[in-house]
Amino acid sequence: MEKINYVARLKNDIQILEEEQDRKGQQLKDQLLLTYESFKPAKLIQSTLKDLVSSPYMLDNIIDATLSIATGYATKRLVVGASSNILRRILGTVIQVGASKFISNHSGTIKSVGVQAFRQIFRKKEKRDQRP
Repeated sequence: MEKINYVARLKNDIQILEEEQDRKGQQLKDQLLLTYESFKPAKLIQSTLKDLVSSPYMLDNIIDATLSIATGYATKRLVVGASSNILRRILGTVIQVGASKFISNHSGTIKSVGVQAFRQIFRKKEKRDQRP
């Protein structure tokens, strides 16, 4: 009688282990699919951009860099214009680099001055609108 009970318990244990193996196998497949999806180039780019936008310091650095490059370029265009003179073009490049570096080094001060000017302009407008 004891032998039959042992065989039945062994079959039950095997069935439990097979069910556990199936469950873990399905979990592994699901995780593999998630990992595969996360390594697609579009997902990597999307994730990177989301991290960039969510980080205030990174967004601030991107704005600073864009502002300094745009200012340098505009300064060069003002100096050089449509000139084909090589010395004037070299001077324009030097001024462009200098202006970009200046803006990059003093971006915090420039931003605060810009914000103050912006507030001053709109505060005056609000005061004018409130007068009878």
